[in-house]
Amino acid sequence: MVLRPVGVVRNSTKEPFLVAGGDGLALREDLDDAMEHVHETNNGTSEIVVNKDLIESLDGIEDYSHLTVLYWAHQVPETGRSLTRVHPMGRKDMPLTGLFGTCSPARPNPVLVTVVRLCGRNENVLEVAGLDAIDGSPVIDIKPYVREFFPREGVRIPWWMQQFMREFGRSDQ
Repeated sequence: MVLRPVGVVRNSTKEPFLVAGGDGLALREDLDDAMEHVHETNNGTSEIVVNKDLIESLDGIEDYSHLTVLYWAHQVPETGRSLTRVHPMGRKDMPLTGLFGTCSPARPNPVLVTVVRLCGRNENVLEVAGLDAIDGSPVIDIKPYVREFFPREGVRIPWWMQQFMREFGRSDQ
């Protein structure tokens, strides 16, 4: 399998707030600072600089309010890619959980996905809000976000994810 980046992320975030290593996940900063980082990410903007040879692929993208961005977590070290279980968000008060049951950046193939708001386009540069990638992250793909493609009823998440959503102010409850 060969992946070819379609672009790169440009923003002011130089290092991830969550670090993956051989011992699991750890917050780079204390929990309050990490929560502030998440709030800044949700409110801040990033640029996705799309490869110029793909500029025609962006035609019509402005008709969407939101995009799904797939990117490579390029700073996850090899030791982080071999983890099989983690404490979500590196928090020991959360249950040790199988990697595929989390949104951890530590993955065998560190492909991460975020839905972002499209703020604008200038030729091959997309300005987006809410992208949690760090500066220099390779973008693997960009797709329009269509709410109707995703289930909205009967969606279940574990208690600890519900707690995270409340803590980060993203809960419907």
